[in-house]
Amino acid sequence: MSVTTPRGFRAAGVAAGLKASGGADVALVVNDGPDAGVAGVFTTNRVKAAPVLWSQQVVQGGVVRAVVLNSGGANACTGPAGFQDTHATAEHAAAVLTSVSPRLILGAGEVAVCSTGLIGERLPMPKLLPGVRSAIRGLSRDGGLAAAEAIMTTDTRPKTTVARGSGWTVGGMAKGSGMLAPGMATMLCVLTTDAVAGPATLDEALRAATRVTFDRVDSDGCMSTNDTVLLLASGASGIEPTPAELAAAVTEACHDLAQQLVADAEGATKQVAIDVVGAATEDEAVEVGRTVARNNLVKTALFGNDPNWGRILAAVGTTAAAFEPDEVDVAVNGVWVCRGGAAAEDRSKVDLTGRDVTIRIDLHAGTSAATIWTNDLSHAYVHENSAYST
Repeated sequence: MSVTTPRGFRAAGVAAGLKASGGADVALVVNDGPDAGVAGVFTTNRVKAAPVLWSQQVVQGGVVRAVVLNSGGANACTGPAGFQDTHATAEHAAAVLTSVSPRLILGAGEVAVCSTGLIGERLPMPKLLPGVRSAIRGLSRDGGLAAAEAIMTTDTRPKTTVARGSGWTVGGMAKGSGMLAPGMATMLCVLTTDAVAGPATLDEALRAATRVTFDRVDSDGCMSTNDTVLLLASGASGIEPTPAELAAAVTEACHDLAQQLVADAEGATKQVAIDVVGAATEDEAVEVGRTVARNNLVKTALFGNDPNWGRILAAVGTTAAAFEPDEVDVAVNGVWVCRGGAAAEDRSKVDLTGRDVTIRIDLHAGTSAATIWTNDLSHAYVHENSAYST
């Protein structure tokens, strides 16, 4: 159940001393297959970390043989020196991989780099580069879980997945439990497949998948500088699925990882699905769902087990979506507490004692729908993020 489940991939995760905790903090995923196609989606934050800028260039080349990932430092807002650190990381990984695996003759332009952690500080290269070498020595077909553990920051558990096609497979790993807000991607994620697929097909499948999964996770309304999702294809199965089949499997894997992200969101006690139906367009359904997901009054009410539908309706009213206020219905965990923009069933019937919450909003303005996934806002979230850099 990891990035090494598809044939043609090895991975590793090691401790290089980047984290004060001494935990694993450098991961590596290597494609040994006959093909090396790649696609990627990245944060749309205008402030982009050095590894994002580097990996965007690498993905444009259409070939990636290795991905180096580190936690313990974002390498964001570090200027030209930080970009050079990323370049040096890719060069080092390419040189060492070539020296130990003669069949993998690659250059820095075939190595993507991803970083996560505190913004504004350069990475300790005297620790990172030996860590990359150590990860290369530790590469194995069983290294997927170790790699997933090495990219964790405030995550409480690793996040991995597998989706199976007919004779081919998609695997994946992700990290993320805070700063989860959309911009095509919402965290660090590496997806792998042993299907035969070129860069254009991979790109189409990945963008279709992220649009309805990662792009609709909105934990806290905060967009990271480092968000990256990469899809690598080894072609080791020898099977070329149809574009629709590949997109379906990639979407399945992304959906699973997206749900794991929400379940592990910082300080969360509730996992919330906001289903918006009856919208004039899908974009308007997304706007309504996202606005409710980001509303702190709604999120704190859920933390307090309070089905305060008035806060939900007020949030809907701040959007530009087409609807009539006196036609909107709202249900919380199956109880229609609001009908026609006014009180309906007794709110005391709503059971919010469990972790899973579903809010359904019917705008009665059309036939489009969308779901946004979020969580509540707890004391633990405030505490964790007030002390993150210390």
